[in-house]
Amino acid sequence: MATSESTIMAIKGYQNQAEQLVKDYLLADPFIPYTSILSGLFACKMIYDLTRLISTFYFKSYAGLTKIQRIEWNNRSMSTVHAFFIASLSLYFVFWSDLFSEHSLAGLVTFRSSPLSIFGLGVSVGYFLADIGMILWLYPSLGGIEYLLFSFLAKILIMSNVVMKVVHHSLSTIAVTYAMMSGEGQLYTYMVLISEVTTPEINMRWYLDTAGMKKSRAYLINGIVIFLGWLVARILLFIYIFYHVYLHYDQVKQMHVFGVFLVLTVPAVLGVMNLMWFGKIIKGLKKTLTKRQ
Repeated sequence: MATSESTIMAIKGYQNQAEQLVKDYLLADPFIPYTSILSGLFACKMIYDLTRLISTFYFKSYAGLTKIQRIEWNNRSMSTVHAFFIASLSLYFVFWSDLFSEHSLAGLVTFRSSPLSIFGLGVSVGYFLADIGMILWLYPSLGGIEYLLFSFLAKILIMSNVVMKVVHHSLSTIAVTYAMMSGEGQLYTYMVLISEVTTPEINMRWYLDTAGMKKSRAYLINGIVIFLGWLVARILLFIYIFYHVYLHYDQVKQMHVFGVFLVLTVPAVLGVMNLMWFGKIIKGLKKTLTKRQ
């Protein structure tokens, strides 16, 4: 009995030490950006492997895919889970949390941040690094430099202008990393990241196409959802972002000059590209509806 009690006490002692280690180091404010990035990388690896395992047993079409298609299948699952995570967190921070509330007395809205908001951005950076790292590792199996430049942006739709892809890639990465490391402009970063709600539908479009269901009702419904989601999350939302920046420009201009540049530039560039993609979505939806009539 004494041995059992001493063993329990020893286990509790190790548990307390582990909890203290996590609290003092892994989740301490100075370490959150780094631990969150590592968490994002680990989560991506876990989701990728789980997708491969589950798909092998429960999706008959998975076995018939080529090696590259299976890699793409697993990668898009990783992308979808990240989209659900960051879009949900973004909606919470922008519309429900008191962190960026107009009624909060926590200082200028452009300088507000919290351990959770920093952690969320770090997980996204980890996802971006995992995505681009996998593509580099498998290059050129996943389609060469054009795919490399674009897949990092959640593989939405194919565009012919490579320069625009590079600009989109660079600004998105720099903006999220800057907001995470500096704590500036996190509200606008999360506003932009709400647009990730359209990523699962885009990935579903690929899954349905790959499974030979392009003529199915599910494909049509998914196309309509993409249209509505894009209209709300990538057109109307960006108009709201511009309006919010206009109303709070006196606070925006107090940020570091590089932060001001990002707040003014990133939404504008992404907004233009969203409009261009929206035009392609409308054309694709019209084409699909015409074929079904």
